[in-house]
Amino acid sequence: MSALDQIRQELLEASYLKSAEAVLHWDQETYMPEGSGAARADQIAFLSGLIHKKATGDKLRDALDELIDLKSGELRTITLNEKETRLVKEAWKDFRKEASLPTEFVSELAKHASASQQAWVQARKENSFETFQPFLEKMVDMQKEKAGYLSLGGSAYDTLMDLFEPGMTTEQADGLFKKLRQRLVPLIQEIQEVKHRVNNSILGKNYDVEKQWGFGVTILKSIGFDFNFGRQDKSTHPFTIGFHPTDVRTTTRLRENDLKTALLATLHEGGHALYNMGLPAEEFGSPLGEYISLGVHESQSRMWENQVGLSRPFWKFAYPKLQAVFPEQLKGVEMEQFHAAMNKVRPSMIRVEADEATYNLHIMLRFEIEQLLINEDFPVAELPAIWNEKMEEYIGIRPKTDAEGVLQDVHWSFGAFGYFPTYTLGNLYSIQFYNQANRDIPGLEDQYAHGKFSALLEWLRTNIHSKGRSVTASELIKNVTGEELSAEPFLDYLEEKYRKIYGLG
Repeated sequence: MSALDQIRQELLEASYLKSAEAVLHWDQETYMPEGSGAARADQIAFLSGLIHKKATGDKLRDALDELIDLKSGELRTITLNEKETRLVKEAWKDFRKEASLPTEFVSELAKHASASQQAWVQARKENSFETFQPFLEKMVDMQKEKAGYLSLGGSAYDTLMDLFEPGMTTEQADGLFKKLRQRLVPLIQEIQEVKHRVNNSILGKNYDVEKQWGFGVTILKSIGFDFNFGRQDKSTHPFTIGFHPTDVRTTTRLRENDLKTALLATLHEGGHALYNMGLPAEEFGSPLGEYISLGVHESQSRMWENQVGLSRPFWKFAYPKLQAVFPEQLKGVEMEQFHAAMNKVRPSMIRVEADEATYNLHIMLRFEIEQLLINEDFPVAELPAIWNEKMEEYIGIRPKTDAEGVLQDVHWSFGAFGYFPTYTLGNLYSIQFYNQANRDIPGLEDQYAHGKFSALLEWLRTNIHSKGRSVTASELIKNVTGEELSAEPFLDYLEEKYRKIYGLG
């Protein structure tokens, strides 16, 4: 077996183990009995240790060493083609990261993450940060330790953020966020002065959750989600997880008096799922079969949720179907009125329920707090207080409970520090990609009114999904749009959209 084939084989076997571990995570968040948590944590820890050993084993190390210098990353051969070269270099990057982490640490971190997630669910249910605090304190310490093992030479937070958005630094992200704030804050203030022009009370009527579920499934099918290769379930916090491009799971969250949340969660997670389903199955196991970055992944979910799901053309197609499901609740409500209600800008406690204009302020808030925790040893015990202060500073409202404040998101429980900036980066990527799709596909949005979304999905599959990790995120945005990542297109989009909805000058 050649060195290249050996690399592929070792990575494929590691991916099989990762898929098995992912099934356990999915089950934990959906169907696992409450009393099974301790055993599940042990199972996940054991599998994580096996995955780490496979991903850093002698067979993979020796095969890589034949083709690339393990210290410098310089190729030892010129016989590889462009695709093979990319595979080897990406495999080397992954190996270097994995090899920096002790197996015992990886297993312990996985075990704690499983227990911590379960503690978060309970703490949120009980509205008790004190229940979650010791788990979070240990997780923060372990993330600092992880950053020490993986150190890239910058701050600990930069190292952690690189795991989710390779190549992005705190300085770069902060520069983009500052540009967003400069135009977002005045726009939001201007909208608040005429907020009475849009009434969204229609969305708070009683909507049967099973009927909401059925409508969401209809929409998922319409945008291209193939239930032969995926399924949707319910969870405390909506998420998407893929075991293979032919096996992708999503979840949503349903509330009787909140029509908007479930539908947008379904579209958001559906966007993630379509990306996972569109990854090149023939490259499963190799880096070329994986997503580019979480910012790019978020661009797909945010595009289907916002640019598509909150657009007028989409509702020309979807609104008659929704009225047929809820004829009493939506009786006499015109499509334009409903569309405006779905797009109402209002400060909200919960990030996943935020409108497009205020959403990024939630991300900036957590971005600042995460840096305090990781870089400056901010006490975990003081998180509720600083969270509430920054909510008042950024959003203009103050949480009344921990459940709607510091406990609202699951990410910290499983150690995803450095993840949150990718939500805003995803917004920026999404509009630049979407603008290009509109340029490339004449009459794209007119197709939505007829329930046709295949042209957009095919464009995404060709230009983004099928690329795997054959390019970096910065290369992808430049290749597809001819532009660098920028805040301006997203701000232009928001201003144009909301000035029309609110009748601003």
